[in-house]
Amino acid sequence: MNGHGEEEIVYEIGVVVPKSNAIEGQESRDCVEILEAEFRKVGLIVDRVSGVSDEFIKVAAPLETLGRAAAEMQMWKPTHIGMDLQFEWEEVDAFVKQPDGSLFSWYERFQCYQHLLYGIVSKSDSGIILNFDGKEFRWEVGQSLLKRLESEGIIKQVFPLHDETKRRKLLRSWALNWWDLTEQPIDEIYSYYGTKIAIYFAFLGKYTQWMFFPAAFGLILQTVDFGSLQLLVLPVFFISIILWAVLFFQFWKRKNYALLARWHINCTIGASQGNKLLGLDQSPLELMEKMGMNEKQEKQLYQRYEWLGYLMRFRNDAIIILSIICLQLPFELAYAHLYEVIGSDLLKFGLTGIYLFFIQYFTQFGGKISVKLIKYENNENTEYRADSLVYKVFGLYFMQSYIGIFYHALLHRNFTTLRKVLIQRLMISEVLENLLENSLPYLKYSYKKYRTIRNKKKHEKGSSSAKICFTTRVEKEYLKPAYSASIGDEVEDGLFDDFLELALQFGMIMMFACVFPLAFAFTVVVYLVFSLVNNIMEIRTDALKLLFMLKRPVPRAATSIGAWINIFQFLIVMSICTNSALLVWLYDEEGKWKVEPGLAGILIMEHILLLIKFGFSRLLPEEPAWVRANRAKNATHAQNVCSKQLLRNISGGEKTLYGQKKME
Repeated sequence: MNGHGEEEIVYEIGVVVPKSNAIEGQESRDCVEILEAEFRKVGLIVDRVSGVSDEFIKVAAPLETLGRAAAEMQMWKPTHIGMDLQFEWEEVDAFVKQPDGSLFSWYERFQCYQHLLYGIVSKSDSGIILNFDGKEFRWEVGQSLLKRLESEGIIKQVFPLHDETKRRKLLRSWALNWWDLTEQPIDEIYSYYGTKIAIYFAFLGKYTQWMFFPAAFGLILQTVDFGSLQLLVLPVFFISIILWAVLFFQFWKRKNYALLARWHINCTIGASQGNKLLGLDQSPLELMEKMGMNEKQEKQLYQRYEWLGYLMRFRNDAIIILSIICLQLPFELAYAHLYEVIGSDLLKFGLTGIYLFFIQYFTQFGGKISVKLIKYENNENTEYRADSLVYKVFGLYFMQSYIGIFYHALLHRNFTTLRKVLIQRLMISEVLENLLENSLPYLKYSYKKYRTIRNKKKHEKGSSSAKICFTTRVEKEYLKPAYSASIGDEVEDGLFDDFLELALQFGMIMMFACVFPLAFAFTVVVYLVFSLVNNIMEIRTDALKLLFMLKRPVPRAATSIGAWINIFQFLIVMSICTNSALLVWLYDEEGKWKVEPGLAGILIMEHILLLIKFGFSRLLPEEPAWVRANRAKNATHAQNVCSKQLLRNISGGEKTLYGQKKME
């Protein structure tokens, strides 16, 4: 619900069930009818729609139903005094509303729906016999009805539905707003998709804005003849690009904090790992009292659990690193060496095709292994698990994307081949990936529609020659593919691939800027002249993809871009090292100066840049002053309110006693 008009019914969840094949008049649909009745009992609004091959139960919830579910879940929400408190429906006016005026964010509403739908359990004294198409099964006492029907294959899927009103509004102000190159309605994106997707598009927009400087600088270097100053051009370009990258990420962190403050999201710490180990969200004092532990025993338990988690993460990281070194590194070096020695462009093309075929399956296999490994880590929540997965899988992609370039640049020092490889990689990554990521969802959707119609015609066996059409919006959304990651959607969603594309492009340009400053001029073609093909294309086509080509993604909680910020920082450090080495070899190859003084000078420059990179966090605070001031003001306000309430309670008790004495 939007919070502005409770009478307006907005169906936000769809439940897919198969059509019955039972003979007319036979009582075989009672399990679905019971499900509908149970939905209504918990206060949900239900609408049942028949599709071509399946039936769909659309679910909406009044604001009061969501509010009482939030209270049952003990959901924490920000209040007007600056504190996060457990939600109470009776005290609804005390809680801060969302930027769009609604009481709950999309993530909070989805959590309430999950609680309501999966919280329907059997409360009878014995199990209930259910049936569907003549198949009988038991709904046990205390068992979730939705999970029971999912295990029997009766419920095929539960997925979020698009809100047509909000989707059309976003279409006009976001996806089709081609004139504003980088401007986006971030607050509306947050309200509709949740924090994680909104932060991604905010990062993409700011990254696009900041790319104008290096793109223009790189273009100038390629078009202007500096004459005798040509020797100083590359070091100046290198230093400028490093400073640009460092400044960008410091200002991004400030913007990230500002967004969280605007959305009233606090970076709070959840239940401790020790509490999660015991399966309870209780304070250490309560755990000690319940389990009879003293302070020393509790400390030993927490330390043992903490160090066990570190050891498991170290073991998993070691497995990934050894796999990369022993399996992927020889394969990548073999490909780079063959590419160097083969003279025929046709053979190089065939070799690249074979390489891409094998590396695709190798990366998918590595991703699956990484997903299994993180299950044995003591990660506190899904966000930490996702970060752990990103670090591991990015190692595979980093080796795959850069080892061949390192081979040409550092070992063979073949800069002609290096420039050629950079152009090919940029063209492939910017053009082909955009084409694939926007065409594959449509092809998958078309294939599902074709298969559904074909199966329907097979069942009818030519009884009707009428054309079969999809008339219900919910069925069309059901056939659309999900916003999933290439490594699986168990921990990550489609943002993994979007961030990966940005990180690989950023690293490829940054780490070899001195050898090929035209990389940034090419980015001008991609971001400015083609702009319009990558950033406007990236922002607008991603918006169209999310709004029309895919199911509405499940909202995910986030407070930043997560592990990707550390990956970008790692790429900056790597670019300082690689560009310093490339400068030495470039000048030595041209015979412009001796290696010894040149090496010393560039090493000094490298250390100074590293010092500047790590010193900027002190010069540029990550948190804006107004955010710190608001946080301090809220903390002071909350402390004053709590102190006054405590004093009021104490003084009230004393007055009562004094009054009794006076009457005596």
